[in-house]
Amino acid sequence: MSTFIFAFLFFLVVVLAMSVGYIFQQKTIAGSCGGLGALGIAKACDCPEPCDRKKMRLEKEQARQNKLNQWKKDQIL
Repeated sequence: MSTFIFAFLFFLVVVLAMSVGYIFQQKTIAGSCGGLGALGIAKACDCPEPCDRKKMRLEKEQARQNKLNQWKKDQIL
């Protein structure tokens, strides 16, 4: 049981030290590999025809954008 407690405290100290370093550096968290752009992939799904879920999501985003544009057009201020 003491080994478990020691290991838990050790990891807790490490996490706290990393968080303090992050707070004082005031940097944004960024990946080290550059993401999909570093591999030359423009998007996560390179399918020529999007799946049904993606089509629904795109339609929802378009409808939301249309509502937002209409709201901005009708805005009084």
